[in-house]
Amino acid sequence: MRFSFNIKKEEKYFDFVGMETLQFFAEFGDICLLLWQALVSSFTKKLHLRNIYDQMVRIGNESIPVSLITAFFVGMVFAVQIATEFTKFGAGKMVGAVMAIAIARELAPVLTAVVLAGRVGAAIAAEIGTMTVTQQIDAMKSLGTDPVNYLVVPRFLASSLMFPVLTLFADIIGFIGSFLVSVFLVNINPYSYFEATEQFLKTGDILAGLFKALIFGGLVSVIACYMGLNSKNGAKGVGEATTASVVMSLITIFIANYFLSVALFK
Repeated sequence: MRFSFNIKKEEKYFDFVGMETLQFFAEFGDICLLLWQALVSSFTKKLHLRNIYDQMVRIGNESIPVSLITAFFVGMVFAVQIATEFTKFGAGKMVGAVMAIAIARELAPVLTAVVLAGRVGAAIAAEIGTMTVTQQIDAMKSLGTDPVNYLVVPRFLASSLMFPVLTLFADIIGFIGSFLVSVFLVNINPYSYFEATEQFLKTGDILAGLFKALIFGGLVSVIACYMGLNSKNGAKGVGEATTASVVMSLITIFIANYFLSVALFK
């Protein structure tokens, strides 16, 4: 009896894993299809400029405080660790270069995307999810309005445009935070700090970070829109879609960041 019971438990476990795997690939395919539809609509259909402008304000202007505060303190924390250790080995002159490159390439684009995935992605998923469960999407379709063109494309374009802008601000604020800690707390020479930065930080590093942010913005918005459009079961379903949007966005950011880093900096 015990052997038979264990076999049944194992069968249920593998059935569960198999179903979850199939569901994952099905959702991945649907998200890729939605991304493709958004890209095609951006170039082939009339753009709703008012919607795009409204989303740019919501995503960009309203996200400035949280993104800049995050960048400032992350730059300060990173400087405490790097500057302190570098000075122990007599490499204090290289702190500025290391900080500038790290912020431009990785810290600013990734952390900005992570913060905005929680703020912007969740808001998009909740908004569109509410429209879905209250049948506003169905009403829109019955009136001949394409939900992808009217809802997804403005959010996709606004996110793709505003993520790099916020990342550029994060580059500046994060560098300022690291400079203040390095100079006034660890006693790094400010002239050496800027000299190393000017010598080793290239324009390509900054542009690569902004390109990462553009990709992250597009991915976060499309994932959030997909989860919102597929919400079910009323308010509970909207909450589940919002949570799933944030989780999937974070995982996607980290995975995409690896492949982008290999492609851009290898």
